[in-house]
Amino acid sequence: MNLTRQGLAVLKKASLAGAFFVGAVWLAPAQAYCPMPDNLQQVQVRQVVDGDTLRLQDGRSVRLIGVNAPEIGRKGRTTEPFAEAARQRLQALVDASNGRIGLMPGAEAKDHYGRTLAHAFGSNGDNFESRLLADGLGYLVAVAPNVDLVNCQQQAEQSARQAGVGLWRNPQVMEAGQVKQSGFALISGRVSDIQRNRGGIWIELDGSLVLRVAPQLSGKFADLPLDRLKGQRVEARGWIVDRSKRGGSKNGQVRWMLPLTDPAMLVQR
Repeated sequence: MNLTRQGLAVLKKASLAGAFFVGAVWLAPAQAYCPMPDNLQQVQVRQVVDGDTLRLQDGRSVRLIGVNAPEIGRKGRTTEPFAEAARQRLQALVDASNGRIGLMPGAEAKDHYGRTLAHAFGSNGDNFESRLLADGLGYLVAVAPNVDLVNCQQQAEQSARQAGVGLWRNPQVMEAGQVKQSGFALISGRVSDIQRNRGGIWIELDGSLVLRVAPQLSGKFADLPLDRLKGQRVEARGWIVDRSKRGGSKNGQVRWMLPLTDPAMLVQR
């Protein structure tokens, strides 16, 4: 999965496997991060729904793999900062290919909403997810088993993060003790406890939030030095769950849980 490390330096602080590389050239062409593979499915786009979702002429909805763009407000919800910019950027990428793009389906073909999960490429080889990440118009997400391009996507996001463009103009990482609601977030905190049981691996941050590796995913984390993280600061990302609303929070347990879906969602700071 080490696609394009040339010209990149590893962060000075030791990171967990595959996490965040430093881009030597800022905002380089996205295709330099994620080269276009052969034998893509050629499709026609009918509509750009938002910054990470397309609707095709054949009726399918496509959720782009590896990027989580800010949400456009619907049903009374407020539009998040840069959501419209992300939609417009994705529209421009589609228009540059005259609406005809190539899809690389994920190992897991659909999400729980029935949307097709795929990487998208323009006629010039431009990878749409990496372009959005490099422009600071979305966050890297890695959900196993759809992690084939995670390394090059990390590089794209890191270039935007270091350049302070788009979303990264302002701080995006929240301290674990500041969590007040469920939803996608980047969380930072000090590891106060690590436990392993039949429910998986549990990494508690500052006594306020717990990261969970499900049993079926524990093998992907087997090579990582998780037990050495106690007392160390880490940064994690994903969709926070309020356990008090799901009946999963018991006496003495923290309310907030963030399931880790891939090692790329966790980095030591």
